[in-house]
Amino acid sequence: MGLTKQYLRYTASALFGVIASQKGNIVYVTLRGEKGRYVAVPACEHVFIWDTRKGEKVLILQGLKQEVTSLCPSPDGLHLAVGYEDGSIRVFSLLSGEGNVTFNGHKAAVMTLQYDQLGGRLVSGSKDTDVIVWDVINESGLYRLRGHKDAVTQALFLREKNLLVTSGKDTFVKWWDLDTQHCFKTLVGHRTEVWGLAFVSQEKRLITGAADSELRVWNITYIQEQATDPNEPESKKSKGSPAKAEETSEVDETSDLNETPEERLLRCNKVGSIMREGRDRVVTLAADRTGRILACHGTDSVLEVFCVLTEDEICKKMEKKMRKAKKKAKPKSEEEEEEPEGSVEMSLQEEIQRVTSIKASAKIKSFDLILSPKGELKATLLLQNNTIESYILSPSAQVPQVVRASKITIGGHRSDVRTLAFSSDNIAVLSAAAESVKIWNRSTLQCIRTMACEYSLCSLFVPGDRQVIIGTKTGKLQLYDLASGSLLETLAAHDGALWSISLSPDQRGFVTGGADKCVKFWDFELVKDENGTQKRLSMKQTRILQLDEDVLCVRYSPNQKLLAISLLDCTVKIFYTDTLKFFLSLYGHKLPVLCMDISYDGALIATGSADRNVKIWGLDFGDCHRSLFAHDDSVMTLQFVHKSHLFFTAGKDHKIKQWDADKFEHIQTLEGHHQEVWCLALSPSGDYIVSSSHDKSLRLWERTREPLILEEEREMQREAEYEESVAKEEQPVVAGETQGETGLAGKKTIETVKAAERIMEAIELYREETAKLKEHQAICKAAGKEVPLPVNPILQAYGNISPSAYVLEVFKKVKSSELEESLLVLPFSYVPDLLVLFNEHVQRGSEVELLCRALLFLLRIHFGRITSNQLLVTVIENLKKTTISKVSEVRNVLGFNMAGLQFLKREIEAKDEVTFFADATDRFEEKRRKRKKKEKLVLTMV
Repeated sequence: MGLTKQYLRYTASALFGVIASQKGNIVYVTLRGEKGRYVAVPACEHVFIWDTRKGEKVLILQGLKQEVTSLCPSPDGLHLAVGYEDGSIRVFSLLSGEGNVTFNGHKAAVMTLQYDQLGGRLVSGSKDTDVIVWDVINESGLYRLRGHKDAVTQALFLREKNLLVTSGKDTFVKWWDLDTQHCFKTLVGHRTEVWGLAFVSQEKRLITGAADSELRVWNITYIQEQATDPNEPESKKSKGSPAKAEETSEVDETSDLNETPEERLLRCNKVGSIMREGRDRVVTLAADRTGRILACHGTDSVLEVFCVLTEDEICKKMEKKMRKAKKKAKPKSEEEEEEPEGSVEMSLQEEIQRVTSIKASAKIKSFDLILSPKGELKATLLLQNNTIESYILSPSAQVPQVVRASKITIGGHRSDVRTLAFSSDNIAVLSAAAESVKIWNRSTLQCIRTMACEYSLCSLFVPGDRQVIIGTKTGKLQLYDLASGSLLETLAAHDGALWSISLSPDQRGFVTGGADKCVKFWDFELVKDENGTQKRLSMKQTRILQLDEDVLCVRYSPNQKLLAISLLDCTVKIFYTDTLKFFLSLYGHKLPVLCMDISYDGALIATGSADRNVKIWGLDFGDCHRSLFAHDDSVMTLQFVHKSHLFFTAGKDHKIKQWDADKFEHIQTLEGHHQEVWCLALSPSGDYIVSSSHDKSLRLWERTREPLILEEEREMQREAEYEESVAKEEQPVVAGETQGETGLAGKKTIETVKAAERIMEAIELYREETAKLKEHQAICKAAGKEVPLPVNPILQAYGNISPSAYVLEVFKKVKSSELEESLLVLPFSYVPDLLVLFNEHVQRGSEVELLCRALLFLLRIHFGRITSNQLLVTVIENLKKTTISKVSEVRNVLGFNMAGLQFLKREIEAKDEVTFFADATDRFEEKRRKRKKKEKLVLTMV
């Protein structure tokens, strides 16, 4: 076997330039004991925690590959649930920044996440139309709810009831009874997609937002509450809620969905609508954690804020209205003395009042609200232009004043970066977009200079690295001084877009190409500044080359003898630099050549085109050495590594690829960007690459000392393809189960397959060791003496444990969230051994809860085959006895511990004169007092 050429691997080093991604939502998080100061935002595959006061990044929650699509903080403020593009969910600890729990159940992007009131359950809704409820404490899935016909947009738990409400793009709002996992009610009053849900008025009102300017308000009445008080007056049942006139006039549009009143847990009637100022669809609709403030926004830059009156405020307003109505009334007869009730009812607009509108500096993508105990509202907005803004206002003021508290902008561009450049010392990186030029320190990734500019298309560092030149979309050349950050000069270079710029190898000038079909040559010169005595750098045009088509890219050969020009007619023409005479024409691309580069020795030229191909040409005769199908979309940029025939390409297929121009081989693919890659820049040393993308991120890639062998790279690629194919396979069918509203929460992944394989290997080892032990006992009996039994090295590594204990150890290492799916993959031939082992370990009292969970699941999916197997009858009988007794023991221990904790609580309360959970008790008493007051008021009105 001959020697294999080795390459050095490039790896992802850092992500910068992105403040917040657009696909996910922004949320307030509790960090370092402070609320309302720190916000969590999606940043491609990571999550950034920003300090809104200082504008600093305080924590990064590291993701893997997929983009973040949803965030939700836990009620205790210690964890953050993160949903990803591939349907996975990770729960991060905000104290350590580590992702401890991973859930895999969805097949598409997670669109919504929500915790219940205690934080023990998490619900997720996805583009795959499924809703899954997860047990966060046990780290496992509870069940999957099916019913929506399109993507699920929002899911909310009810605090007081074990109910769930979900909305979807199928125009439906569904109510689920989580005790039975059944959809018992569907609201069909929407004619377009439902994009948001919010509960207000202590979950007595539901607000829904759709693809119109109307916020629909639904009144919720719990049937159990009505049934508790049989002596309740009939008038209260009919007139107890405000805006009843509107409610009775509305038709309950849910009555035709095969539901009877006896089957419903609640009644939900539309009571009216609130009109938004925006005419487009609702993007985000949410209420704060108290349900007092409601806000929504569309696809524009305006956040509309509403205030929901409390029960006390409603009572006071109604009393005031009654007094005014009695003063105005002048009864003429006894029949008119009784005031009609309609005159003292509150309208929906009075109950849900518009506070103000917050005008942001750009289009809003997401927001979050928090109401301080002092009544001050804080709103943080995630904007479409890679910015975070925070606002403060007082909803209770007569004229609420909106004050912008902070704005985080310096860490990134407002628009896509279209050009990148490295300084000659590999330290500074230039990035330019439609509004600004930024200079970054490569080692610290900090932005050290920001300068306003026009729409940039190309750029370069002037030799000496003290100035930079930008080519703009309007055809101008802008010269900036880096020390002062000022614009030194602007020249109108071309009549159209200035697409390309190339520095001459002698570093005395440069060449530009534009959409005006011209190539212009420029020289650097020193001119005297008008305002000072010192000379400054300037540019002057020396020559011009007129062509027949628009110029898309220009490149000098390293010896400066040739100039390559790519034209809109899909050809590349080579000219002599000194005489501007035509030398070669490279034709073969089917679409225009967007990028090209010449190798350091001038022997090769590589061209990348919109036809997705890269062609390698010889620069001596213009012959095409090889045509490579490089990307799945247009090739946007191409650059050779210094002093080598290796080059990098980047395309609209989100990938960056490395190629060998001598062997015509694909070496490596750099994956990380989630949108089109616009440009990349290699450092002069070839050790670093910077790339920019439509996802607003800049990524730094670093060349390591790790050798890259092509055979191993191809093997890793095949493994990755296999893992993807496993994830896309159809889910296994459980015998006896039909496709209904509910299902298993998990899904088959490569991790669950590997876990099942580990369990099978452990059982195989158990079988082999059991057979060896029997054989050894027979040999000892025949020999009449003890012969030492060789110990299995695997068991020896675990401390000479028994084979059955080894199987239990393997079981314990399976992730709780993957246990059911791993057992579902497990063939039935291993189940009898597992049942025998379960019986043995449960009798000893080892891992009773884990084994009972696995046992019940195996009985559920293999019930028919287990019950029909005569050999397993005695095993099942033994399991029945042992599990009942051992589970009772575990229950007794838990009860004893609970009683002990209750006793300790009473002792501490008696000693310190402090009542635990006093806030919850006070809230309950306050709620009961308000309800009594409202009932008394309504009875008085009647």
